[in-house]
Amino acid sequence: MGKWLVSLLLALTSGIALAQSADVALVNLVTGDVNYVPQAGAPGKVRPYMKVRDGDRINVAAGGQVRVVFFEGARQELWAGPASFRAGKTAAEPISGKAAETTNLPAGVPQRMARVPELIQTAKLGGIQLRGMTRQQQASLDQQATLAQARASYEKMRNEMPATDIAPELYLYAVLYEFLVYDEMKSMVAEMRRKQPDNEDVKALDAWLTSRMVR
Repeated sequence: MGKWLVSLLLALTSGIALAQSADVALVNLVTGDVNYVPQAGAPGKVRPYMKVRDGDRINVAAGGQVRVVFFEGARQELWAGPASFRAGKTAAEPISGKAAETTNLPAGVPQRMARVPELIQTAKLGGIQLRGMTRQQQASLDQQATLAQARASYEKMRNEMPATDIAPELYLYAVLYEFLVYDEMKSMVAEMRRKQPDNEDVKALDAWLTSRMVR
């Protein structure tokens, strides 16, 4: 009975720890000196498209900026340094500095943006060939509706964000990837390269997609 109780307590403790350290947001813009301090583990530099965990403390130095998208609630926050905050499940908790500029994103955007790190990593590692790349996949009516909504969200984001920001293209690219609309994926990559020609992540996406498209 004693061993069973200890095992149960360990399982509960592990579950609580995992819940506390769950991914809650994604960094989709970072400039200047920005670092993070996790609840457990070593601190480090904040990188673009890095996932943020519940409880992470983010420190933004003077002149720096970081923008995070929270998966729950479709909330986006832009922090300008000097400032610091702690990530929560649906929003950041301010610690010091000027309050964040907040915006609400269209429904579904954060969940699709959460896939961006995986797509970039796949491109850099070579990945596997997209299923059905030999021909365009016929979209069902439901899929067509999803794509239409995603394109409308993309236009809204593009009109509201800075002209050099590639977050709208990355979002739509992630949606298009689900339905193998690779011609339009290529257009999104071309637009990203126009906006940020020196971005190595975008170059990786371009090379990966080009190598798998059947001419």
